[in-house]
Amino acid sequence: MSDHPPCPQCGGTGWKPVERDGARRVVRCECWRTNVADRLMAEARIPKRYQHCALDNFLVYPNEPLMKAVGKARAFAEAFPVVEKGLFFIGPPGIGKSHLATSVLRQAIETRGARGLFYDVRELLRLIRSTFSDGAALGEMEILRPVMEADLLVLDDLGAEKSSEWVGETLNLVVNTRYNENRPTIFTSNFEVKEDDTDIDSLQARVGFRMYSRLHEMCEFLEFDGADYRYCPPNTGPNELLSAWKNQRRPKLPTRSGGPMRAQLKGKTDLKWSGGKAGN
Repeated sequence: MSDHPPCPQCGGTGWKPVERDGARRVVRCECWRTNVADRLMAEARIPKRYQHCALDNFLVYPNEPLMKAVGKARAFAEAFPVVEKGLFFIGPPGIGKSHLATSVLRQAIETRGARGLFYDVRELLRLIRSTFSDGAALGEMEILRPVMEADLLVLDDLGAEKSSEWVGETLNLVVNTRYNENRPTIFTSNFEVKEDDTDIDSLQARVGFRMYSRLHEMCEFLEFDGADYRYCPPNTGPNELLSAWKNQRRPKLPTRSGGPMRAQLKGKTDLKWSGGKAGN
């Protein structure tokens, strides 16, 4: 039994009486919509660190690619679910990619009643692996089905996972299913698109060439750089962020690809995931 008193407008039924054109009828009460949104938010798996994120509290400063990304995120959130493509935020750590992705997800849940999900890619893979052990509480498809069927899915930090045949097949299953069903997805990644698609630290090599092709058709790619918000003190303003962005020196991302991938790309051999052969 709830400890809260019943809503004064509907008495806890979720329906409130109204009069329109001299006729008395009932409509859904605002408390019902709020309760539904609260439940959907609780089920969305948004990490506590990002639960405050909103487009209105994203600090923008004179940075054209970043301002474009924010504008695209806002337009997507306002148009959802009538959207043609998802979004893919690409750039170095700390520039606000996860903030933007989570903000769009939250707005879709709160204003549209969307069934949304947030997953760090590595955490998703860890949960799926946990189903392989004896006595696991959930089966593999019990983890994957909500991911593939969510109205809006955020997959954070794509490419940071350690590559393997199983990882490639699992992520391709998720991406291909959502691609075939036209379900919008928002991705983030620290790995940039490079002209040399055989570079082992390019996004193309990290995710596989077949998935990369799918992603390009599924999403609008938004690449941007900026100040690392994590190094900025509280109450930092736009001018300070602009100065920090211009003056910062970013270390190169560490190479995360192992020797087998390097050899496969160099030799243009089969990548062992369903992405086929490099260059095809």
